[in-house]
Amino acid sequence: MTGADDGSGDGTLRLLLVDDQPLLRMGFRLVLESEDGIEVVGEAGDGAEAVRLTAELAPDVVLMDVRMPVMDGIEATKQIAAAHSAARVIILTTFDFDEYAFAGLQAGASAFLLKDVAPAELVTAVRLVASGDAVVSPRVTQRLLETFVRGQGAGPPAAQPAPDPLLKDLTPRELEVLRTICEGLSNAEIAHRFFLSEATVKSHVRRILTKLHLRDRVQAVVYGYETGLIVPSNPDY
Repeated sequence: MTGADDGSGDGTLRLLLVDDQPLLRMGFRLVLESEDGIEVVGEAGDGAEAVRLTAELAPDVVLMDVRMPVMDGIEATKQIAAAHSAARVIILTTFDFDEYAFAGLQAGASAFLLKDVAPAELVTAVRLVASGDAVVSPRVTQRLLETFVRGQGAGPPAAQPAPDPLLKDLTPRELEVLRTICEGLSNAEIAHRFFLSEATVKSHVRRILTKLHLRDRVQAVVYGYETGLIVPSNPDY
């Protein structure tokens, strides 16, 4: 599934690899280029080079390491998002609760992956993020957000932020769907909960993203926590 939104005219998914370790880049390249419909169009060894090559090569997906010389992956992700690039960034991290993963999502990344991800999971994740219809490990993303929005469980709870006026533009059903996205539910799970078709859920999700000016589902989850729509619950979730 390369997805209709892939940037190249022939449907090939274009990928940029960003990591300061050449051997790791080589490993990812070997895995990804063995798949039909995926082309690695470039490699970068630091964040500044990643920003330049994203503008130059227009990849569909950027696999972005965090800790790199010259410019780290968080700042690079922020600059790519600020340039309104169509590229979707996947943050590569060592730990599933790494604070850098959370910072990457805040900066505009669409997902994060562990560096020791299984090859099949890597390929699936890249395709899903390129399609824009799903996120990688949504429940892990939720736990990550709960942990770091709460301030890693330390100190008194933060003051409740004021509701975003844009939420008033959502219909009651769209608000329900947004809450379930923030819970980490997939389209299929949302459809089952509300007795809807998956096509209807996809339509709701697209309208929600458009109305709230969000890039994708992960940004919707970040939005839900940062605006107070979803309140962190059990620290041990």
